[in-house]
Amino acid sequence: MSTQIPNELKYTSDHEWTKLDNGYALIGITDFAQSSLGDIVYVELPEEGSTLTKGSSFGVVESIKSVSDLYAPLSGTVEEINKKLPDQPDLLNANPYAAWMIKLKISDSTEIDTLLSADQYKEHCNN
Repeated sequence: MSTQIPNELKYTSDHEWTKLDNGYALIGITDFAQSSLGDIVYVELPEEGSTLTKGSSFGVVESIKSVSDLYAPLSGTVEEINKKLPDQPDLLNANPYAAWMIKLKISDSTEIDTLLSADQYKEHCNN
């Protein structure tokens, strides 16, 4: 399976990607995750203003095959959710890197060092 793993993003071993931007992070699921899940039919996201702790569940993604929890790669406050996803969950299958899920205001920038680089994530997916 040929999976897209953009070099400019950071990753978790739970298959979330993070795009860092000046104290904020856009977060979504990886190409590996969406292709493993199959056709995504439902997405549940947190409320804007919610506080997340690194490693805690922030939502659910459901496919015709299974239901998976989403885990926060970093701690912070949910500034914005992608309002298109609840009505169009298939956007995650079409382009998981364009279909971000949440925008987080990062509360602890030292946590960024715990995320995987593209090469580390590639290795993780191959194991």
